[in-house]
Amino acid sequence: MGWVLTIAETSVLAFAALLFAAQIIAHGIGFWLGKREGARQTNPEAVGVIVGGMLGLLAFVLALTLSFASNRFSEHRQGSLNEANAIGTAWLRAKAIGTPRAEAIAGLLEDYAKVRADFIKAGRKQDTIDQLNARTSALQNEMWGHVSAIVREQPNPVTAALMAALNDTFDDGTKERFAYHITLPPQLFWLLVGMTLVSMGCLGYQFGLKKRPSHLLVVLLTLMWTWVIVEILDLASARLGYIRTGTAVYDWTIQGFKGGITIPTLPR
Repeated sequence: MGWVLTIAETSVLAFAALLFAAQIIAHGIGFWLGKREGARQTNPEAVGVIVGGMLGLLAFVLALTLSFASNRFSEHRQGSLNEANAIGTAWLRAKAIGTPRAEAIAGLLEDYAKVRADFIKAGRKQDTIDQLNARTSALQNEMWGHVSAIVREQPNPVTAALMAALNDTFDDGTKERFAYHITLPPQLFWLLVGMTLVSMGCLGYQFGLKKRPSHLLVVLLTLMWTWVIVEILDLASARLGYIRTGTAVYDWTIQGFKGGITIPTLPR
């Protein structure tokens, strides 16, 4: 599946054009074979029943893969929301403690939020992703060193709450990294593409038996299938195409850091 992703990364339209052309070729081969078999008085009705069953099965596989891709996209979006909220919570708790080490953690969390936003926006270049993951690990280690010292110096529920918030932040980062690592399984992708090409070939075979080509309808059907398959691949691949989760929740969290924490005076 690597070369498919490479083509799609270069241009989603190029991948769509390649898939469209492959379906048209499969239909043309099927139509040619159907015209040859038509002279042998093959039963078109029986072929129609089989082709109808294949198209129904293809529709089921399309629905299955679309559901899988939609779930992956939802996981990416929910993961970003959870991580941004965890970062904000940890920052607020660090600011509430207010010790020098806690302030250092708050500052590191501000940098951490930017790194995590860059991770979401990163493309498919593995070097860039590796650098962001390394920076994430370095910031996590530094923050954990500070919170460990705070807990040892002040072992109380307040510092324990800060440690728990940081731990949740790190866990959510790992979950998001794992979610972005998962893509559409190659077996499922090739099953979808293979069934599409076979179905188009059999549909062409049916038309060839009847010697009644329907070019306009075939082109429309091919466009629809191509569109759906491209959208499925785009949804399931977090760093491909135009359907991205975005970094709005991280940007909102970063904006919340700018005002700092103001402790109001009590009225007399």
